[in-house]
Amino acid sequence: MNKTQTQHFQRLYQKHVDALYRQGKADTTIDVYSRAVRRITAFFDRCPDTLTADNLKTYFSSLVKTHSWSTVKTDRNGLQFFYHHTLNKQWPWVDIIKPPQRKTLPVILTQLEIQRIINQTQELRYQVFILTTYSMGLRLGETLNLTVADIDSQRMKAHVRLGKGKKDRLVTLPQKTLSALR
Repeated sequence: MNKTQTQHFQRLYQKHVDALYRQGKADTTIDVYSRAVRRITAFFDRCPDTLTADNLKTYFSSLVKTHSWSTVKTDRNGLQFFYHHTLNKQWPWVDIIKPPQRKTLPVILTQLEIQRIINQTQELRYQVFILTTYSMGLRLGETLNLTVADIDSQRMKAHVRLGKGKKDRLVTLPQKTLSALR
């Protein structure tokens, strides 16, 4: 890209990032959506507002061969956001790329397997961490962010703050977990 094109891209890119912030997107979402715009710009060495549907098909065909489906989906979503909120254009090419639908069951450990993991763990703090995470159905980050003030032993609830989607929620606190936390 020449200097004028680069300046034009930088203005659009900043407009894109500003729109992401205005929408209240998480920092990680802003990062991956912005990366998608930078990646397609580098791929064609031109500003994304000049790309055609055939260009997008070419790009996504290449992306599928070199990146994970997760990356392909986030690039698609990031570019769709760019077109809609930055360029004020419709994104008529959503069907250009459609990741395969996989329906797999999650791996769920049995109580015996969890008990073995806890018993093999040497330090008490790690045993309590594993028990708390598993028994309350928490994500790792949610368990790490728990504080004493979040535990309500009267109602047998724990307040999970800023979980997935930056949402708070109350979860049941099993008696065994409460005993271990004490």
